[in-house]
Amino acid sequence: MSTNFSSPDLTIHPPRSPRVKLGGYVLLPRMLDKGRATLAGTQGEYHYHCPLDQRFTSYVGIDADALLEQLKQGKGDGEVLEWISANAKHNRTDVEIEQWSAYQSARASGDLESREFFNTLHAGAARQREDIVTWFDLLDLDDFVSYGGKA
Repeated sequence: MSTNFSSPDLTIHPPRSPRVKLGGYVLLPRMLDKGRATLAGTQGEYHYHCPLDQRFTSYVGIDADALLEQLKQGKGDGEVLEWISANAKHNRTDVEIEQWSAYQSARASGDLESREFFNTLHAGAARQREDIVTWFDLLDLDDFVSYGGKA
């Protein structure tokens, strides 16, 4: 079975890891996968412009619906990145992007409500895994377990 990245089927495989970068930005490739799958009706349980995606769109200052329009036109990752660079309200330096991406990669649940949500998901996926600390750890684990992997 081959993977079609221009129209991913998230009912049979997860989107890219939140750790994967495009233009230095973590989260962006995952968001693009979810957007393309949403357009194709193959998003499964994934949600385009979820709160995690909103962290990216807020940071760069782009409209999620406008980004979805770019995907609808069949643009590849590089073309979408060019569009983002041209349309972002917040022009960030490479260093700022790297710092933001590092922060997102290391981010853990902060408030009590989000810690409870995190712990519930963690316990359901792999209670014994003590190395699951960040949101990215949890997303990668959940993606793996959801598609048949054994934690």
